Amino acid sequence: MFEFVSLVGVALAVLAAALLAVQNILIRVATDGGDVGDAVVVMMGVNLLLVVPLAVARHHPEYGLSRVAVGAFAAAGIAGLVLGRLCAFAGIEAIGASRTTPIVSASTLVAAVLAVLLFSESLTLPHVAGIAFIVVGIAVISRVTAADSHSPASPRNAGSSLLFPIAAAGFTGVEPILVRIGLDAGTPILVGLAVMMTAAFVGYAGYRRLRRTPLPSIVRNPHARWYVGAGVASTVGLLAYFGALASAPVVIVIPITHTAPLIVIALSALFLPRRLERVTWPLIAAASLVVLGASLVTLSG
Repeated sequence: MFEFVSLVGVALAVLAAALLAVQNILIRVATDGGDVGDAVVVMMGVNLLLVVPLAVARHHPEYGLSRVAVGAFAAAGIAGLVLGRLCAFAGIEAIGASRTTPIVSASTLVAAVLAVLLFSESLTLPHVAGIAFIVVGIAVISRVTAADSHSPASPRNAGSSLLFPIAAAGFTGVEPILVRIGLDAGTPILVGLAVMMTAAFVGYAGYRRLRRTPLPSIVRNPHARWYVGAGVASTVGLLAYFGALASAPVVIVIPITHTAPLIVIALSALFLPRRLERVTWPLIAAASLVVLGASLVTLSG
């Protein structure tokens, strides 16, 4: 029975990693002429449609919500699903998915540092090794991006463009800390996700309304199919990730899900034109270092 459950967990972890990669590839295609803000709002709408009814059906009438939990999950939604996505997608548009995705994986470093500071968790030798791998990997990606005249960002603008995925890593790294606060308050994860997605959608849609920016049309927007596809991939991938954690040991799930940057690189090399993504061996080596470092940092928590 344990072996069967573990196999289910492994399959879900592989699915989660693959769907995260597919999401970023779809966003890369969509932002080639599309709008980052439109992509974010459509994705959040898809997230809501898929997750909120599921949460209501699964946990009605006891949702385990408190003021602390609602505040924590709402803040997590704004940080990760709005600010994190906006920065990540802007990075994908500027320097490509194959360079942005490994850098965003450094969010595990941010989460680990915050956990040490806020929850008195210890900093272990594997933590230090993982941090070193992440730093070296990002440094190599930075050099590759700056030196690559064929990248979506010109060498002159590459340095500033790297600020987008670095900021995305920061916002995404804050998200699990806030989620942990909400879960510690006794809220089921599916309900927490529903609160996150609702707060993110309402907050960002309200912001666009204040700025008199219309919501994108699903019917008439030529990029809408890519936005919707990315939204479906992100939602199912997120549910698969939590399903994997519930079905298999963390030491199995985390390294598998952290392979998403390598899957992005493979998909980029296979399916995207070189004008959008230029995959090189130094980039593959750097992404592998970040993947290894992120896994070490997460598993040492």
